[in-house]
Amino acid sequence: MSQGSPGDWAPLDPTPGPPASPNPFVHELHLSRLQRVKFCLLGALLAPIRVLLAFIVLFLLWPFAWLQVAGLSEEQLQEPITGWRKTVCHNGVLGLSRLLFFLLGFLRIRVRGQRASRLQAPVLVAAPHSTFFDPIVLLPCDLPKVVSRAENLSVPVIGALLRFNQAILVSRHDPASRRRVVEEVRRRATSGGKWPQVLFFPEGTCSNKKALLKFKPGAFIAGVPVQPVLIRYPNSLDTTSWAWRGPGVLQVLWLTASQPCSIVDVEFLPVYHPSPEESRDPTLYANNVQRVMAQALGIPATECEFVGSLPVIVVGRLKVALEPQLWELGKVLRKAGLSPGYVDAGAEPGRSRMISQEEFARQLQLSDPQTVAGAFGYFQQDTKGLVDFRDVALALAALDGGRNLEELTRLAFELFAEEQAEGPNRLLCEAGFSTILHLLLGSPRPAAAALHAELCQAGPSRGLSLCQFQNFSLHDPLYGKLFSTYLRPPHTSRGTSQTPNASSPGSPTALANGTVQAPKQKGD
Repeated sequence: MSQGSPGDWAPLDPTPGPPASPNPFVHELHLSRLQRVKFCLLGALLAPIRVLLAFIVLFLLWPFAWLQVAGLSEEQLQEPITGWRKTVCHNGVLGLSRLLFFLLGFLRIRVRGQRASRLQAPVLVAAPHSTFFDPIVLLPCDLPKVVSRAENLSVPVIGALLRFNQAILVSRHDPASRRRVVEEVRRRATSGGKWPQVLFFPEGTCSNKKALLKFKPGAFIAGVPVQPVLIRYPNSLDTTSWAWRGPGVLQVLWLTASQPCSIVDVEFLPVYHPSPEESRDPTLYANNVQRVMAQALGIPATECEFVGSLPVIVVGRLKVALEPQLWELGKVLRKAGLSPGYVDAGAEPGRSRMISQEEFARQLQLSDPQTVAGAFGYFQQDTKGLVDFRDVALALAALDGGRNLEELTRLAFELFAEEQAEGPNRLLCEAGFSTILHLLLGSPRPAAAALHAELCQAGPSRGLSLCQFQNFSLHDPLYGKLFSTYLRPPHTSRGTSQTPNASSPGSPTALANGTVQAPKQKGD
C-alpha cells in the first residue's frame, strides 16, 4: 500500500489467511423444551449423586498422593520416583481417577492411534483445551507429568496431586519462575527416557472447540519430538465446554453430570519431528504443530489468544480485544455518576503530561477510592505510577459519544502526532499509533506496531499523515467497520448500559468472521 500521498492510499487486503474463523471464546448452549425437562429431572436425581460420589473419590486420592512423596526431601523429588512408591501409588491414583470420571458420567474413553514411548516423544501436546474435564486425557497417557501454576499447591487435594505428579510449577508473580520452568522442561525432555513424558495444553486456556487458539511455545522450547493428542467430546449436546463467555463452572458440572452417558475420544497422532529450523525457533515449531492438529480436527488454526486476562481476536492483520477495556471504563465512570463529556481534559496536542492517581481523581472529580483505583488502572503507568493525560483525554472523548468518528480520529491524531524536524507536517509515529489502537481497540502494542510498519512500508516517511490515518480508520472496508464498532460504546444513551452480544451484527466477532450476518434465532 502506498503512503506517498493521500491519493495513493488503497485499502489493506484484510485476508492474509482464511477469511472466516469462529470466535473461540464464546460458547452458547441452546436447549429445547424437551431437553430442559430432561435436564431438570436428571439434574435433580442423577447429578447430585454423581457429584457427591465423585468428591468422595477425589478425597480418597489424597492418601495415595501423599504416600508417594511422604518423607522424601526436595533433592530426592528432583529425580523421578521409582520402586514400591511408584508401583502402589501410581496404580492407585490411576484407578481412582478413572473411577472419578466414570462417576461424573464419562462412561467411555475411546482411544485411537498409538501412544509413543518416552524415548520417541518426550513431550505430549493436547488440544483443543475446552474444559476442566480435559485432565481425563492423562488416563490413556499413563499419568504424564504436567505444568501447573504454583498457586495451585495451596488448593486442598489438588496440591497433593500436583506433588504426587512431580508437576513443573510456574509462578505468575515471580519473573524468574518462567526461566526455571524452561530449564526444567528442557532437562526432563532431554533426559533420554529417564523422566516420564510431560503433557502440555499449549493453548494455555479453554476455548469452545470451534478453533484452535495460538499455541504458546513452552512445550516446544526443548526442540525435541512431540506427539500431538486430540481431545473430542462427540456427544449430541455439548455440555462440557467452559469458554470465557458461556456457562460457568457449576453449570457445566451440573449439565455434564446430568447426561446419562458422556463419551471422550482421545486420538494420538504420529510423532512430529522438528526440522533444524523448528528446533531453533519454538514459535515456528508451535505454529506448525498447531496447523497439523487443526487440520486433523477439521477446524481453523487461529492467532486468537489471551493477553493478560483479556481474550484477543484477529481482525484482518490486527489483534483486538474481544471486549475493549474502554467499555468497562465507561461502565465504571457512569456508575460513579460521571459524564465524560463534562470533564475538561485540557491535554496538550503532541505533548505528554504525566499525572498521578490523586491528580487523576481531582481532574475527573471522583471521590470514591475504589472507583478511582479501578478507572486509573485502565491506563498504562510508567515506573513512577504516573499516566499520560493524553490517554485519559482520548478515552473520555471516545466515551462521551458527542463527537462523530471523523472528529474523534482527528483528535486522536492531534494528541499523539509528532512534529517533524524537516517540514511543517506532523506525523503519527509508531508509539502514538500503538497507543491509540491500544486505548480504543484493546490491541496489544506489538501487534499495532507491526501494522503501523506495514502501513508505512511503501512511503518515504516513518509516520502517517492525518489523511492517511483517517483513510485507514474510517474508510478501509475492514478496519473502518472495526473503528465504528469500537468507538460507539455499548450504551444506548448516557446513564444506561447495554453490553452487546458477541455475535450481534457489527460486533467484533462478526468482523473477525469476515461477515456481518443477522443473529441466529434461538431454538425452543
